[in-house]
Amino acid sequence: MSRNLSPQHMFEQMALEHQPLLAFDDTTKWPAWKERALTPVMATLGDFPARVEPNPQLLAEWQHDGLHKQRWILDVGPHISATLQVNYPEGFDPNNFDAASDEKRAAIQCWHGHGAYGKEPVMGNDSSSSMRSDIERMNYNYGHQMAKAGFVTYAIDWIGAGERNDSHKPNWRHQNGNRDWCNLLYLHATMLGMTSLSINLSHGRAATDFVGTLPGIDTSRLGVMGLSGGGTMALWTALHDERFTAVEIMCYSDLWPLFGMRDCNYCGMQVAPGLFKLVSLGDLQGLIAPRPLLVDIGVYDSCFKVDGALECYRQVERIYKAAGAVECLELDLFPGEHAWGGHKSVAFFDKHLR
Repeated sequence: MSRNLSPQHMFEQMALEHQPLLAFDDTTKWPAWKERALTPVMATLGDFPARVEPNPQLLAEWQHDGLHKQRWILDVGPHISATLQVNYPEGFDPNNFDAASDEKRAAIQCWHGHGAYGKEPVMGNDSSSSMRSDIERMNYNYGHQMAKAGFVTYAIDWIGAGERNDSHKPNWRHQNGNRDWCNLLYLHATMLGMTSLSINLSHGRAATDFVGTLPGIDTSRLGVMGLSGGGTMALWTALHDERFTAVEIMCYSDLWPLFGMRDCNYCGMQVAPGLFKLVSLGDLQGLIAPRPLLVDIGVYDSCFKVDGALECYRQVERIYKAAGAVECLELDLFPGEHAWGGHKSVAFFDKHLR
């Protein structure tokens, strides 16, 4: 008789054997499946924090590489604020916008991934060698590049990242020791019946609400995109807020038994209690249907291996076909590492937001 004393092995085997209760299959009628699955899936997020008045304050305004950029601070929930960066396209001056004659612009929320700097390199901060390295390595400044392409882009840090990382300025809290703030904040949240996801989604929605009040923003043309952990946030943002009419998920496609249980390649900001009991990651992405979705997968991605990533994508593809929306699903399969492919993004958002 074979015995096992490894809890890690136990979870790996349990995950491989598990069949999600609300998994989509080819015999399922899409509208009935989505109606049956979406509510319990969203319920795994737990409670959402109360909404608050934003009390916005413009902190700085500058020009960078032809773009007009603004830095705001606003209240996004009880006892918490976030810094918000907004990038405006070249030739677009929000301070002199004429509603009678100037064209309103589509806006894209840009969620950052894990890393030392949160939203900064995503929105074009290339002021240090380490941020320039991140941008070069992951094609990471999509918030800057998409503004260069004519969109308004905006971003905040999720809790535990960037300026909202308690180990960084201006917080300087170190009671975590060597433990990951993503996981600690998730534990705090679940003790209160929430999740990091529900908190971050609420804060992201507050940012979107405020951006919609700025001059020249067309709130009927909103998109969302994100890399890695930002792909997690882009996915959930679309499910949480139907104002977003086009979505790009970059390098966040795989199978939970593989990247999650086997590789331990996830953290507290990406999970919700009982989620895999209900659906796979492919099912979760498929719940976006029939809205337009672009998925980026790196052939050489060492975080989300291409084999599992493509199996996840094929599941999404089956759901989009069942929804009669296969023309709204696109794949950017690029010969690169864990990064923004960027080969189809401008055309995709041009098609669906303009």
